[in-house]
Amino acid sequence: MSTTLAKPAEVSRTWYILDAEGKPLGRVAAKAAHILRGKHKPTYTPNVDCGDHVIVINCAKAVLTGRKLEQKKYYWHTGWIGGLKSISYKDMMAQQADRAMMIAVNGMLPNNSLGRAQLKRLRTYKDANHKQEAQKPVAYEL
Repeated sequence: MSTTLAKPAEVSRTWYILDAEGKPLGRVAAKAAHILRGKHKPTYTPNVDCGDHVIVINCAKAVLTGRKLEQKKYYWHTGWIGGLKSISYKDMMAQQADRAMMIAVNGMLPNNSLGRAQLKRLRTYKDANHKQEAQKPVAYEL
């Protein structure tokens, strides 16, 4: 039995649209990472970037389960001495819900050049309006 390995030149990419309205943030992010990696395809190859484009709409209407909205914080460092910053997810979901989805998907992708290339194919939007109508995205059910 032979194993089919995808070559980078043979990869065909389609556009998928995910609606995050009323769904948990982590579940939508996990499905987006799954599609970006290409694991839904029968020709998935771990060392080849064979994933598709993903558009996530209604990020502001995604929910966080439990008490994460009040308790969870996102930390980052500016690079300067004493430059540790933080923001609560309550504020982040109110102001930058699309960035919260991007951070969640980034954490589910590999931390190498392959993961960085896959993250470039993710588009997140706070509401239902997006700019990729010309690509004719297909709705993906969670």
